[in-house]
Formats: sequence, C-alpha cells, structure tokens
Amino acid sequence: MSHIFVLGSGGFGTALAVMAHKYGQHVTLWSAFQEEIDEIRFYGENKKKLPGVAVGIAIELTTQISEVKGADIAILAVPSFAVRSVARQLAALIDPKTIVVNVAKGLEADTLKRFSEVIEEELPHNPVVVLSGPSHAEEIARGVPTTVVVSSKDRKSAEYVQEHLGNPTLRIYVNDDIIGVELGGALKNIIALCAGICDGMSLGDNAKAALMTRGLAEIGRLGTALGAKPETFAGLAGVGDLIVTCTSMHSRNRRAGILIGQGLSAEEAAERVGMVVEGISATKAAYQLAKKMKIEMPIVEQLYGIICEKTDIRTALKNLMGRAQRHENEKVWLEASSK
Repeated sequence: MSHIFVLGSGGFGTALAVMAHKYGQHVTLWSAFQEEIDEIRFYGENKKKLPGVAVGIAIELTTQISEVKGADIAILAVPSFAVRSVARQLAALIDPKTIVVNVAKGLEADTLKRFSEVIEEELPHNPVVVLSGPSHAEEIARGVPTTVVVSSKDRKSAEYVQEHLGNPTLRIYVNDDIIGVELGGALKNIIALCAGICDGMSLGDNAKAALMTRGLAEIGRLGTALGAKPETFAGLAGVGDLIVTCTSMHSRNRRAGILIGQGLSAEEAAERVGMVVEGISATKAAYQLAKKMKIEMPIVEQLYGIICEKTDIRTALKNLMGRAQRHENEKVWLEASSK
C-alpha cells in the first residue's frame, strides 16, 4: 500500500482518489476550500463535480496541505492556473522522495512553459511525472475501462506510478516522451473547442473529421518543433485524447465550443459551462508559441481570432476553407522533389 495525496477536489482529483482507494491505496484528498471538504463529508460524494460517485469514509479529507508530508505520491489535480502556486506551497512541506504527478493539461499563460517545467522550478528535488490520455473523470470514477500514459525524466518514478495507480479498469502505459505527452494533452483542448464550434454551427461529420485530422497535424507540427517525438501524437496522449475530447459531452471544451458556435462569446460560453475551459488559455499560448517558432497553425490562428479579436465564426470558417491549395504531406513532397 502507498500513501497517495491528491491535491484538488475537482472531478478528476476526486475520481483518482476514489479509484486509488477502491484498489487498496491509502488516500488523502485535499482542497483549499473548507466548504468543498464539508460538502463531500456531508453528502458522501462530490455533488457539484462528480455526482453519484460515493467518496468512501476511509478517504481522508483535509484542507491542511502540510499533511502531504510522508506521501509516496502527490497528485496535482488543480486547475492549470493554480499549478505553480500550489507547487510553491508544497516546497517547504513535501519529502524529496515523494513523486509529484501532474494531471493538469495546458501551458502556463505567462511563461508558455509545460507544467512539468513549472513544477521542477518550484520542487527541484522531487521526481515529476505527468499523466495524460483519454480519461474523463466521470468514467474513471465508475470503473469504465480507461487507458492513459505516464511520462517522466525518471523512468523508475513513472513505473512506480504505473504500478500503484494502475488497476483492472485503469491501464497505464509508460512513455519516455514527456514533451509530446504534455503538449498532446495541452493542445487537444484547442481542437476540442473547434470541434464544439463545428457542432454548434451544425456543420456535419465531414467538417468535424477534417478539423480533428488537420488539428492533429498542427499539434504534431508545433510539438515536434518543440522537441517531441512524432509518434507520440499517434498514441494515447495525442490522437486518443483528441478523439475523446472532441466527441464527448463530458468535455467542457467541446461544450464551450458548441455555445460559441451557437453565437456566444468565449467568455459567455466559459461562464455557462461553469468550469475552467482550458482550451481558451491554451489557444492564446499556442498562438504565441507558433509565432515564436514560426510554425504555421491556421486552425489555432482562426480560433485565436474568434476568442481574442472577436472574428465572426463564419468569417473564420471562410478563412480556413479559402487558404491556398497544397499537398497534404507537404514535407514529404518537398524532400522527394529535392532529391
């Protein structure tokens, strides 16, 4: 048995806590907000974020972050904007042997850094593992078969997480490409927003399939420029997570996109969804990275226009469909023609 300390009592944090406890781990679930802990304790479930899923009385509930001391695994399941601040709070409390697992998907808004980089800056003595893949909290908590990947600079730490979080309904693979795993998880939220816009505009299956496919090409283009392995984007952290986020109503990004497609602004859509829509901040970060790296990302560019410059969604669609004709495998053709 290992001691797993879950930081963040949102849907995903609660789901991981419930699942780890079910399969024999000692689990503590932390929230910065006393009212969240009180509600879970009173109702025996997280009614707001994960209704209908029992939170066993053996799961310890706390607002005392100092209780992380002695944990084998500390899971950061906080919103992306809180990753650095929570990691900073842990710095004076956490044992250096504790493996820190990040499940937030995105990029830090100000620095454009991946979250493993952010955590390493705040907790330089702890091994950092990232977990990503097609994994809705609503399904993990109910034991629906789910497969994800973990990645780390320290292979043994990734394998420890694989062993102690994996169970008969949560299969975990180890992937050595931490850059690709993180970028796949961060950038797919952008495409999920666009997929939702397609649905909100009733554009049909052809348009959505094209959007997802070309979106994956953009993710791969930026990812490999930043040091990721191309094959990672054909795996669970790439196309796997993209499929589930673009097609499921569990996806807050897709739901927000549907509302944008129906005429709401990004701000109104996020407010209506009622949770953090990571794709909005990810779009802004990816747009800046693409400019910095001189990478062509037309879908990201048009979504950035919709979110930040109030571009009309039908104008954005015309801009995408009206681009100059080109070969699908541009790099392959250019290399072949130069020989």
